[in-house]
Amino acid sequence: MPEAVTPAPSAGPRAGKRLGLVVHPTRDVTAQVSLVLDWARGHGDEVLGLRSDAVRLGARRDEVVLVGEEEFARTADAVVSLGGDGTMLGALRLVVGRRIPVLGVNLGHLGFLVELEPRELPAALARITAGDFTVEPHLCLRLSAPGHEAVAFNDVALARTPGRGAVVAALSVADQRIGYLRGDAVVLATPTGSTAYSYAAGGPVVSPGADALVVTPVAPMSGIGRPIVLGVDEPVRLELLESSGPPVLEVDGIASGELAVGSVVEVRAERDAGHVIRLDSGHHGRRSRVKLSLLDLPLLPDEMLELVPEGVRRHEAPRNAEERPR
Repeated sequence: MPEAVTPAPSAGPRAGKRLGLVVHPTRDVTAQVSLVLDWARGHGDEVLGLRSDAVRLGARRDEVVLVGEEEFARTADAVVSLGGDGTMLGALRLVVGRRIPVLGVNLGHLGFLVELEPRELPAALARITAGDFTVEPHLCLRLSAPGHEAVAFNDVALARTPGRGAVVAALSVADQRIGYLRGDAVVLATPTGSTAYSYAAGGPVVSPGADALVVTPVAPMSGIGRPIVLGVDEPVRLELLESSGPPVLEVDGIASGELAVGSVVEVRAERDAGHVIRLDSGHHGRRSRVKLSLLDLPLLPDEMLELVPEGVRRHEAPRNAEERPR
């Protein structure tokens, strides 16, 4: 993935501020939570967590100030996301539009959006305290449909329900009818999400620094058969036609229920909706490009490890074993 374009450095949270924690729904984050708590205590800061995450915060959850989502978004000065890209997307949605910097720690697999490995967290917290980082702005998609109002930082998809017929939708851009799509799904992706569902369906990789929206048909049977790149100021309208099956609405990969035939889905892009902390944007960009290229190899992770020289494997194995989420 191309390197992100980063603005000037931003000041980090000062002593006595609140650091929010968003954690993976299933992985063990005990060690990372303890590290953040120890760091915060040494700097006179509070650590916020969501009440819904209380059990997952581990044995030291009594040291975390548990609040609801609204207070979390209103009072956090910075957020640390412990998980993978999905956890990071959830953290960004939680504080959307608040200009709160979010740091991603990778406890998942590839991790395109998150920057850090767990071993890098102590040094990262010190740099955040010193204000030694940049902020990468990300646009979001705001969706409106019958019974649904949602925000996505990766993508919005109308996906075929098995056995219920193809997705058939009329596409309008900036109030101009473009044509129709008929296939397994229609994906609307941000530049951030261009390497996710849209990429898997043949869509282009878009620089995180670009103001763009990608419309990608999935397994098209007729109608528009190629991805379309739009400007960020061009609102999109999808109307499910009578011949369509009732698709599932997915927001950042999370199913949000079926849409009835005849439903109209309206999507608008919003600039500067999320702020991602970058400690080394060049390194992150290079690592992301490598990860993206690995997706095109017909090898499983264990098979790719066999390509690494044995001496390097022996050197890396103990560290990786300690970091592997349980």
